[in-house]
Amino acid sequence: MSQQPQTEQTLAEQLDQAQQLMQKHQFHQALMRLLPLCEAYPENQRAAYMCAVCQRYLQQYGQAIDTLQHLLNQYPEYGRAYQELGHIYKATQHNAAAIAAYQAAVGRNPALIASWAALTELARQQQDMATVQHAQQQYQRLSQLPKALLSVSSMIYEGHLYKAERLCRHFLQNNKHHIEGMRLLAQIGAKLYVLDDAEFLLESCITFDPNNQHARMDYVGVLQKRQKFAKALEQATILRQAEPGNLSFESAYASVCVSTGAFAEALSVYDRILAQQPQQAHIHLVRGHALKTIGQQDDAIDAYRNAYRNKVDFGDAYWSLANLKTYRFSDQELQAMEAQVKHERTGLVDRYHLNFALGKAYEDSGDYAVSFGHYETGNRLKQSELRYSADRFEADVDRQISTLTESFFAARKGFGHQAPDPIFIVGLPRAGSTLLEQILASHSQVEGTSELPNILALIHRLNGRRPQTEQPRYPDILTRLDAERLAEFGRRYIEDTQIHRSGSTYFIDKMPNNFRHIGLIHLILPNAKIIDARRHPMACCFSAYKQLFAEGQEFTYGQEEVGRYYKDYCRLMDHWDQVLPGRVLRVRYEAVVQDTATEVRRILEYLGLDYEENCLNFYNNKRSVRTASSEQVRKPVYQSGLDYWRHYEPYLNTMKQALGDALHHG
Repeated sequence: MSQQPQTEQTLAEQLDQAQQLMQKHQFHQALMRLLPLCEAYPENQRAAYMCAVCQRYLQQYGQAIDTLQHLLNQYPEYGRAYQELGHIYKATQHNAAAIAAYQAAVGRNPALIASWAALTELARQQQDMATVQHAQQQYQRLSQLPKALLSVSSMIYEGHLYKAERLCRHFLQNNKHHIEGMRLLAQIGAKLYVLDDAEFLLESCITFDPNNQHARMDYVGVLQKRQKFAKALEQATILRQAEPGNLSFESAYASVCVSTGAFAEALSVYDRILAQQPQQAHIHLVRGHALKTIGQQDDAIDAYRNAYRNKVDFGDAYWSLANLKTYRFSDQELQAMEAQVKHERTGLVDRYHLNFALGKAYEDSGDYAVSFGHYETGNRLKQSELRYSADRFEADVDRQISTLTESFFAARKGFGHQAPDPIFIVGLPRAGSTLLEQILASHSQVEGTSELPNILALIHRLNGRRPQTEQPRYPDILTRLDAERLAEFGRRYIEDTQIHRSGSTYFIDKMPNNFRHIGLIHLILPNAKIIDARRHPMACCFSAYKQLFAEGQEFTYGQEEVGRYYKDYCRLMDHWDQVLPGRVLRVRYEAVVQDTATEVRRILEYLGLDYEENCLNFYNNKRSVRTASSEQVRKPVYQSGLDYWRHYEPYLNTMKQALGDALHHG
């Protein structure tokens, strides 16, 4: 056995050498190099994949399947591993298994051209002409791409975004106005939250090629992410007019309608789609989301049930029912979920949605041990597709504390845009921020909006495009910005958020992660109000741990990660209290629940607003609510959930240890 590599660099070199042997069809020699690397680095994706390829070419099919199963246990969304399984099953004439493997491959990475070619061939043998037509179309589209862009497309699906960006930019240097190259670069920008660049690239695409509907569809998506809903609606309308009856375009239009609050129009479109294609599970799901947002819970339940009826392993449909918080699963539904979560064909995304839904189902029945087992499995599966680093977040907090000091702020007194309109509610998710928003949005001078991404988008612009391994420019870059630039940022924030407002004096921005950027908020909007929604550490952390978020909040999918995050949150909030005394009002969830009237008066006094009785009757407010607490805030406050986490206390030692001193600080 060869000596174990000592560094990641030497590992990469040895893998490169093995790949060179494979390119020369020297598969036995390559395998002899790869086997000790797989043993030394059992979690290395590239080594295991190359090993399986060699085993297949050497007709060691059983060993290859074992290697791939081990690989997929660690990386269940790795499309190339499924493609390799497809090649093995095809070579051994297990055609049904091969088709399933290839379909799993393209479901995870639609840029795998070899899988589309094989699917075309195998589906034709089975006279499945619908699959033949679809696979052939995808193969032809991909085969027309330059080789570099085919690689870029595959890298995007595999999460190698910075590598994909470098290759795509190099290609565009020699092919400046290549539409697909620009479109792929825009996709990378959107995933990296460089949304202004993505918008510019896609706008250029449809300027050069107005009939490119793929680019226009992407453009609609980016405009929605940038919350430019009027422009997104305009582009979605162009799509509908270009191809009347195209259900994908109809769905995109309805999605924009939901974003603009035109729920009746969106629901009308969804109903028309389902009248033509009632089996569209995803349309039933998004229709349910729209109904839930406007408070039509019974209709939302029917929509979610129709979603899983049309796709039996549709984990998101079951989780959406659980996420209502008030829904109780029937025995039949519970059995169906148990069957699908164990089924070998159930994909990663459906599997972790099902586990979170089962966690809630058994929680409601009081079987906390089984419930926790499902929550734990769901978190582990979800975490497998993320790249969150608690160490990196801790370093981010350290940089904020060391850079944004008391003297730093003293030297910039009076900087920023003076508008008093925003009320920022910050903190951790599941800490009561939606309740505070609902209370304040019941005041005649305040309106709720949503979790606005504008501050986070500004951070991404200030940071520029940098791999996570590089030192970020923010917050150090704030030391180099003058008063004019900071005031401009504040003005742009007010202008860009205007679309969410309907004329009230004040509005709420409820993005919880903005607690990380209170220093920036103070610099650009010195008259904005900031409320820190705080909840007992264990109650808050466990509530987040058992919540499957639609996006973001990547720190919540591990006991240690969420505990450390809460600890660093407290550490950073203590810093803001020290360098910006009195700037932030801390509101504890437990105090609001136990004495709502006193806390409401305290909050309104901080905001400089007169007391209004409607704030106590917040549950009568009919505004749409999009967060996980949408149904809970439509009811009066209740105290039964304050110590609910104690049912799970025997299983939460890792979380307690990670919290450390913060366990008694929150």
